[in-house]
Amino acid sequence: MIPPDPEALVRDHTVYSCVMGSRAFGLATDGSDTDRRGVFLAPTPLFWRFDKPPTHVEGPAQEQFSWELERFCELALRANPNVLECLHSPLVEHVDAVGRELLSLRVAFLSRLAHQTFVRYALGQHRKLEADVRQYGAPRWKHAMHLLRLLTSGRDLLRTGELVIEVGPAREELLAVKRGEVPWPEVERRMTRLAEENDEAAEYSPLPPQPDRARVEDFLIRTRRVSALRPEQG
Repeated sequence: MIPPDPEALVRDHTVYSCVMGSRAFGLATDGSDTDRRGVFLAPTPLFWRFDKPPTHVEGPAQEQFSWELERFCELALRANPNVLECLHSPLVEHVDAVGRELLSLRVAFLSRLAHQTFVRYALGQHRKLEADVRQYGAPRWKHAMHLLRLLTSGRDLLRTGELVIEVGPAREELLAVKRGEVPWPEVERRMTRLAEENDEAAEYSPLPPQPDRARVEDFLIRTRRVSALRPEQG
């Protein structure tokens, strides 16, 4: 069997794809990019070779990135913010039977691990913004806006057990940050308050301590088995 090239895997074996970024968050403005994310299922026989299929593929379109199903599930079980948000995009462009089952597992991926990953990621971005302020006198305001959005999303996830990525009524307040209309000290104050609210929410969160790894693994094994029995591969 001739292994497909990475772009063919995305083109022929995508099970789920969506739009992410500002358009999914409800923060798009004129000129906003269209960021596409997806999940592809590499045919099982490809894993029997010494050279394994890629865990992710950039492209073929601009601003497009896809994960192989197993890698995607691994990251989601670890509460990777980007991957969890991908599962909750309101802008789904393609989904097949495997993709629909993946979406039905959204709750299985959610756990209190999100407290660590969302806040840790935000703290890392905060340090980069502080470095920008020291070097250039101002942060990258778009990044500051998204950091506030992420901290708000993480806090609400911990409070409610549900991940909603659209910013809703907070849109104008966040876009004001993006335009640089909110002083940096005030933006930092908001970041600090949101981080503290994440900590408080984690103590009483309805989320389980760990994700339902067994349920996700069962899905992955069944999906791989079905793929192995298909006559057309590659």
